Amino acid sequence: MSEIRFDGKTAIVTGAGGGLGRCHALELARRGANVVVNDLGPAMDGSQGTSDGAKDVVEEIRALGGTAIANGSSVADDAGVKKMIDDTMSEFGRIDIIIANAGILRDKSFAKLTVGDFDIILDVHLMGTVKPFMAAWDIMKEQQYGRLVVTTSSTGLYGNFGQANYGAAKLGLVGLMNTLKQEGAKYNIKVNAVCPVAATAMTENLMPPALLEALKPEYVTPGVMNLVKEDAPTGTILSCAAGGFSIAQIRETKGAFVGTGDALTAEAVAAKWDEIADDSELQAFDNGSGHTGHFIRMIQDARKG
Repeated sequence: MSEIRFDGKTAIVTGAGGGLGRCHALELARRGANVVVNDLGPAMDGSQGTSDGAKDVVEEIRALGGTAIANGSSVADDAGVKKMIDDTMSEFGRIDIIIANAGILRDKSFAKLTVGDFDIILDVHLMGTVKPFMAAWDIMKEQQYGRLVVTTSSTGLYGNFGQANYGAAKLGLVGLMNTLKQEGAKYNIKVNAVCPVAATAMTENLMPPALLEALKPEYVTPGVMNLVKEDAPTGTILSCAAGGFSIAQIRETKGAFVGTGDALTAEAVAAKWDEIADDSELQAFDNGSGHTGHFIRMIQDARKG
């Protein structure tokens, strides 16, 4: 199998001053990419920090013989994102890869969360992905090349107590990916999601030490390299943890036609609930139109019957 290389490519990794982002940035550089190491350096709750981590990672890359620049912009700030994109284009002349990894936590049970706790998480995780992608989109269209990765979470896919704000943002990123994979297809822009479980500053207080040792962030990065390579898939959610990898998918039951008009009542739906919920035959859809088509076929089949 040929080596995965990124020679001549330029990659931006947000939240790359430590943890997963640092591992992604270092590996991209080892494989030949020019790397923009973005990190504002805030505390895990989003309070102000420094961008020293980004500068340190740049020094690591240069020590390996790689090429990198640091950027301390906030991914939630329009002017900061513009500066990050402008600096990248000025230094390297192109943007091929963006791995949106920046994140913070404001974990509380729903009863204790405030609207502000939702706002800051959505600003960093969701809009902090949207803004860099949007700023680079036309560049990638003109290049006829782009590889974008969102960082989702098991909390977004499956839920986790005390993380309603985080889960809402992380599943929102899957919706973003599912639409951008369609809009980017004709421009050779591929969009994927990584769903990592790793020992980072964001998880160090959530897991026992023995488990943290097994969940090294560098064990996630090889999977991410496959999401940004030349022949990467698109629209894939890659789950990664402790050297194991799997694909997460949104699937739907075959369902059942209940009726229309006076025959369609709440009780009629309840009577067919077991058939509606039968998960012995699951299906996935490439887009919203495919999902609508599923119900059109259901109506047509009912009329034939």
